[in-house]
Amino acid sequence: LDRADAVARYLYLKYGSPHQEVMGALYLDSRSRLIALEEFFRGTINRTVVEPRALLRVGLTLGAAAMVLFHTHPSGDPAPSSEDLALTRRLDEAADVVGIRLVDHLIVGTATRWISLRDRGWR
Repeated sequence: LDRADAVARYLYLKYGSPHQEVMGALYLDSRSRLIALEEFFRGTINRTVVEPRALLRVGLTLGAAAMVLFHTHPSGDPAPSSEDLALTRRLDEAADVVGIRLVDHLIVGTATRWISLRDRGWR
């Protein structure tokens, strides 16, 4: 899971066509191998409440070296909102403090429509 397209395909298989937003994280070891996938929040049709503390606590418990944040957009349009960008920056800073690298934040709309915020230069 060291490429955004591979992660996006994996997530679409699991969360394709949800009726509400789903947010979670893939926790990785130092060689980008999957340790665990944890789903944290389910929101409404267009919104979810996110608390970075829970995401980081699980990562620390698992001994993860890195994580990939993800969420779905039930509309099918993966365009990031200003809230998506703000959360990514906030989580990146907090993860850095505790020694977990935030590799990416993927927004999955449909099988062929997804966005990697890392590829869009969020750092």
